[in-house]
Amino acid sequence: MTEGTFTPLGGNPLAYCRTNGASKTLPGVMFMGGFRSDMTGTKATYIEAQCARRHQSFLRFDYSGHGKSGGQFEQQTISTWLRDSLSVFDKLTKGDQIVVGSSMGGWLALLLALERKERVKGLVLIAPAPDFSEDIYQNEFGEEERRHLDKTGLIYRPSDYGDPYPLSKQLFEDGRKHLLLKNRIAIRCPVRILHGKQDSVVPWQKSVTLMDKLSSPDYKAIWINDGDHRLSRNSDLEHLDTLVRELSQLKRLEAAQE
Repeated sequence: MTEGTFTPLGGNPLAYCRTNGASKTLPGVMFMGGFRSDMTGTKATYIEAQCARRHQSFLRFDYSGHGKSGGQFEQQTISTWLRDSLSVFDKLTKGDQIVVGSSMGGWLALLLALERKERVKGLVLIAPAPDFSEDIYQNEFGEEERRHLDKTGLIYRPSDYGDPYPLSKQLFEDGRKHLLLKNRIAIRCPVRILHGKQDSVVPWQKSVTLMDKLSSPDYKAIWINDGDHRLSRNSDLEHLDTLVRELSQLKRLEAAQE
């Protein structure tokens, strides 16, 4: 495993961990974390360990304003984090990739796949949260919160997982440039979704809407009836790795037939 820092042109220093697998047939795996999470989370490190057992290349990293990467969180946007993701993908991965995205990372993984169609050969999305900023603004904020945001440029929102976190006006404005669920999503690679039906952060119905918008002919969801947003129990992690292995095997079979 290699731990390092990569600084994209004009961007913040981005911390990452990379394992170069010896397998010549398995695609690499890139993990994209959620909002306010970092690359040391249970799901990222679990998949890393499973990939190492298969001699499969793996990459995890921190977005700007997250974990060990540079930048102030409040100053970042979906555009910033997408730029980070594309830079890391281009600089630190090679060949075909399976991209695993958790929560906000699911939104960013979809956006990345649209930009790198030739190399993204599959998506595994964990409680994906495309368009979450607009959902918050339209459905969870009232007039008082919107006025406060317009006046101060920043609002704090309670979290089930720790201290309240800041949301900036620019995050909402920028997020509107990247909305996906109003139109068809021109992704053709296989897509697998893992979502808990007890998720109070991103309702499982969001994934139903997402599947209805996908152009891919190969997609399916695994519903965890008692699963919450974290999906970090041993049984959840096993489901997750099953989906990664499934898409990795599909790609390997394709390569063998070429």
